[in-house]
Amino acid sequence: MYGADRLTKAQIRKNGVLVEVELEEALDLVASKMTETIKEYGKDSVSMYGSGQWAIVDGYAASKFMKGGIGTNNLEANARLCMASAVVGFLTTFGLDEPNGCYDDLDQGNTFILWGNNMAEMHPVLYSRILENKRKNPEVKIIDLTTRYTRTSQFADKVIYFNPQSDLAIANGILKIIFENNWQDNVFIENHVMFKEGLTNLGYGTEEGFKFKDKPKTVSREKFIEKLKEYTPEYVEKLSGVSKKDLIYLAGLYGNPKKDIVSLWCMGVNQHTRGTWMNNLIHNIHLAVGKVSKPGNHSFSLTGQPSACGTVREVGTLTHKLPHGVVMNPKHRELAAKIWNVPVEKIDPKPTYHTVDMFRALDNGDIRFMWIQCTNPMVTMPKLNRYLTGAKKEGRFVVVSDIYPTPTTDIADVILPAAMWVEREGLFGNSERRTQQHEQLISPPGDAISDMDQIIRVARKMGMGHLFDFEDKTMVKDLYEEYRQFHKGHGHDMAPYSVLQKEAGVIWLYINGKSVNWRYNEKYDPTCKPGSGFDFYGNKKSEHRAHMWIRPYEAAPEIPDSEYPFWLCTGRVIEHWHSGSMTRRIPDLHRAVPHSYCEMNPKDAKRLGVLDSDNVRLTTRRGTIVLKAYIDRRARPIEGQVFVPFFDENLLINELTLDAYCPLSKQPDYKKCAVKIEKA
Repeated sequence: MYGADRLTKAQIRKNGVLVEVELEEALDLVASKMTETIKEYGKDSVSMYGSGQWAIVDGYAASKFMKGGIGTNNLEANARLCMASAVVGFLTTFGLDEPNGCYDDLDQGNTFILWGNNMAEMHPVLYSRILENKRKNPEVKIIDLTTRYTRTSQFADKVIYFNPQSDLAIANGILKIIFENNWQDNVFIENHVMFKEGLTNLGYGTEEGFKFKDKPKTVSREKFIEKLKEYTPEYVEKLSGVSKKDLIYLAGLYGNPKKDIVSLWCMGVNQHTRGTWMNNLIHNIHLAVGKVSKPGNHSFSLTGQPSACGTVREVGTLTHKLPHGVVMNPKHRELAAKIWNVPVEKIDPKPTYHTVDMFRALDNGDIRFMWIQCTNPMVTMPKLNRYLTGAKKEGRFVVVSDIYPTPTTDIADVILPAAMWVEREGLFGNSERRTQQHEQLISPPGDAISDMDQIIRVARKMGMGHLFDFEDKTMVKDLYEEYRQFHKGHGHDMAPYSVLQKEAGVIWLYINGKSVNWRYNEKYDPTCKPGSGFDFYGNKKSEHRAHMWIRPYEAAPEIPDSEYPFWLCTGRVIEHWHSGSMTRRIPDLHRAVPHSYCEMNPKDAKRLGVLDSDNVRLTTRRGTIVLKAYIDRRARPIEGQVFVPFFDENLLINELTLDAYCPLSKQPDYKKCAVKIEKA
C-alpha cells in the first residue's frame, strides 16, 4: 500500500514532461478535453477502458456516465481479455451468464477435471479446498489435463498432456465415446436439452475491420451425434497426443453415474481463438450426462480478477452490454433509460469497439481520447508494439487512474491518483456469484480518491451531475441500490445493501431472504417452474432448455513451422499478479521471482544446447526478446512449447504475442502463437 512511489498527486504532461498539479486542475482538464474531443470528432471519439479490479459501483458509474450521459458505447474493461469466452459460453448454453453452482461444489464433488488450469498457483485458496476434500475422502480424484507439468500436476492423481488447440478435439472425442457407450442421461436430454449448430471457419480477427455474426440454428440429436463421428480415439490422439486409453478413461469418469464431477477452467480455455466453443463443449459434456446444477456437479469457469464477474459481467462494462441486457435490445435500452432517467434515444443501439478494436481505433485515430482506470494495458495488450505506438501518436489524449507508476502511466497526458480498496467503500462480485461489501478502513494518501469519485466529479463538471444526484456520503449505497433495480425479476435478484453490510457476502440469486446456490434446479431455485425438475429459464425462446452445440476442431491461426518451430504460451506465476504493478513492489515477492523467464522442456533445451539460466532469444513475427531459460524449475512444458510469464514490465512478452481472438467473445488468445528460440 505504501511503496515509495505511490501516486498521491495528480500529474499533467506539460511540454512533454509530467508535473504534479492540484487534483481539481487535473479533473478540470479531463472534463474539458472530453468535451472538446466530443465537439470536434463526435461522441464515439472518446472512450473508457476499465477493469475487473474496479469495485461494482465504479463500473456502474462508468456505464451510466458513458452510455447514459455521453451516449457512447466506447466502454470496455480488461475482463474482455480474461472472461469474455466464459460469458458467451454460459449465455449460448444456458441463456444467462455466470456459473450454475458455487464453491461448495469443491467440497462436495469427488472428481475434478482441470482443463488447462494451473489452479494451485492461479486459484490457490480454491485448490486448497479441493485438496482438503481429497484429504478427508480418499475417493476424490484430480485429473490435470494440461500442456505443462505444474504445481497443480504434483497433487493430481493423473496428468494427461495435450497439444495446444487440441482441447476442441478431446472434448468432442469424449462426447463421441459417451454416446457410443450409452453413458448419456437420456431422460435429462429428452426433457431439458436442445441441439444447436452455428457457423464454422469463423476467422481469427487479425485483419482490420473484421466482422462476424453467428447464425445459430436448431438441429436434431441425430445430426449432433453424426458430427461427432470423425472424433475417433485414433483421430483425437493424432491431433492432441492424448492416447485412446486416456480418452476413454476421461469419458468413463464423466459417464460414471457414481462420479460427482466438477470441470474447472480459466485462461487456458478462455484465452483461445475458439474459447466460446471450448466453453460450450465442456458444458455439452456435463449436459450429456445430466451433471449440472447439482451439488458437486458443475461445469465451473473460474475467474481471475476479484470483480471481473460482479463489475464487468454483471454491471455490463463492455461495449454491447447494459447493467441488464444489451444495447441492441429496445426493451433493455428502455429499462436503462427509465432507471437512469435519460431519454431512451441517448443510449446508442449499436456496439462500437471491443477491447482489441478499441486500441486499434486509438491507433488509427477513430478514437482520440481514452481514460484508463485500474489496469495496465501497455503491458497486457497482445501485439503490444502496435498499441503502444498508437497510444503515443499525435492527437491522442490518454488519462490514466492508478496507484503506482506503470508503463501505462508513462504514456499518459493526465495521471489521477486512485484509492485502493481498503481506502474506500465498495463492493466486489466473485466467480460463485457472491457479492461482498466492504467499508472504508483507512484514508487514502494525498489527493487519491476512488475511481468512482473521479468519474462522478468529471461527469458533474461536464454538466451531467443529474446522473449522480445522490449525497456523496451515501453514494456507494445509493448507486448499488439503483443498480439492483436492473435485476429484479430477471433471474439475477440481488441482496439489499443493508444485508450485504451484515453478511460476509451473499450469493445471487437472492430470493425471499435466501441465496440460491444452484441455479436452474427446482430443488434449490424458486425461479424454476414448479414440476420442471430443471428449468433453464434463461433460454425463454428455446422452451427453457439448455443448448448443446456442435463445435468442431479448428486449427489455431498461427502454427509452428520450420521458421518458428515452437508454441509460445504466456501466463501468471503465484508470486506476481497480472502485470506486477503491486506485487513487484513487495520485497519478498520480488526476491522470489525478480524477473521473467522462459520455461523449456529439457529435451528441447538439450537439442538447442541450452542450459538452465542461459539466455535465450525468443522471436515471433511481431518482435524479439531475450530472457533466461528455466529448465525443470517449478514447471515443465510439453516438448515443442515454451512458457513465459507476463508480469515483468522490463521484459514485455506481449510484444511477441498475436492479437487473434475468438470471433464470438472477442477475447484474445495469449496461449498460442509460433516462436523461434535461439541460444543468445
